[in-house]
Amino acid sequence: MTKKAWVITVNMGYGHQRTTYPLKDLAFKKEIIPANDYQDIPSGDRRLWEGSRKFYETISQFKRVPLIGGFVFATYDKLQRILSFYPKRDLSKSNFQLQEIFSLIQRGWGKHLIERLKKKPFPLITSFFTPAFMAEYFDYPGDIFCIICDADIARTWASLIPHTSKIKYFAPNERVVERLKLYGVKAENIFLTGYPLPKENIGTEKLGLLRKDLAHRIVNLDPKKRYQHYYSPLIKKYIGKLPKKSNHALTLMFAVGGAGAQKEIGIQVVKSLFSKIKKQEIKIILVAGIRKKVKEYFVKEIRKLGLKKNKDIEIIFEKEIELYFQKFNMALRNTDILYTKPSELSFYSALGIPIIVAPCIGSQEEFNKSWLLRSGFGIPQKDPSHIHEWLFDWLERGYLAEAAMEAFIEGEKLGTFKIEKIISR
Repeated sequence: MTKKAWVITVNMGYGHQRTTYPLKDLAFKKEIIPANDYQDIPSGDRRLWEGSRKFYETISQFKRVPLIGGFVFATYDKLQRILSFYPKRDLSKSNFQLQEIFSLIQRGWGKHLIERLKKKPFPLITSFFTPAFMAEYFDYPGDIFCIICDADIARTWASLIPHTSKIKYFAPNERVVERLKLYGVKAENIFLTGYPLPKENIGTEKLGLLRKDLAHRIVNLDPKKRYQHYYSPLIKKYIGKLPKKSNHALTLMFAVGGAGAQKEIGIQVVKSLFSKIKKQEIKIILVAGIRKKVKEYFVKEIRKLGLKKNKDIEIIFEKEIELYFQKFNMALRNTDILYTKPSELSFYSALGIPIIVAPCIGSQEEFNKSWLLRSGFGIPQKDPSHIHEWLFDWLERGYLAEAAMEAFIEGEKLGTFKIEKIISR
């Protein structure tokens, strides 16, 4: 029987909430607790969290302001930059940002939440480092686990004095494991699990559901059967027999970030693919998430193009975050290409979905992009206004089918199941 745990997130952007969503079966009463927005949170704690969230979202949007936007964002980004991995050296010395976080915790930030959780000292799992630091500082008696949701991380993810810390980490890849060691985290406190992906996209640990979806995806991604010609033994080994025809039209999903950045790229894509949408050669899914203004922007622009009633244009929007994740994950099953900035969604490539990489926002996304490209799971975007040319060139050459297969074979798909097993032990 799976042991229950406190599953803690923060609602700043989508990344941390998307990371904990697949663990809802582990959560006590299936309730995932936002550390910055739970019932009866002290007003002082709420103000600190809210200030951080608003600052992050403002900076993300401000980057687009001509002349000064890039400079302001770059200044902020330096505070969370990831140092070069080579040469390997001791990186355990704390940084300014970490010291500021601990100074607030020492003054009582987070104590109310941890004291409440202490009443039932289940294992505590969080997708953000600050609640983990709070739990350790205020002597939480149970195990404390922190899930990493990027392909490389800044020093801020490890505690002030990491070699004495009891915090354990679920790492999405080998680079994060090695990075944590450089930061001074003890090897026995690091578990290479992979990123937790949603069960509704995987099925069971045998991956039957995922293989079925991928089989239909490969048919769409390899219309000239070029990849199939060269790699049919590989396809047979890892997927089985492909269907003669896919169960869905060629589908591209464009997903904006939590702050609503890059929504304009989505409309550029729709404009470029206008004629192919009208001819039913491709379906486009625009993901607005829980951002009403982003949804309204998409609706307005689609109406201008005369595509409002076209069944091959879909907008994903929900007011509640959990309903959004549910709808997103179900749509992903019939999605062939994911076009997005390299956020935590980079790890969704392991579902056998090739990623077209939109421009990065923040230094951690530069590292996610590097990991995607180095692994062969993604391809950087070309000019979105010419996607009607370069996308279909890539399809004819089998590039996207190759990326899908490589990500499925080499990517870590069972992170959710591995985390459940570790907690059960």
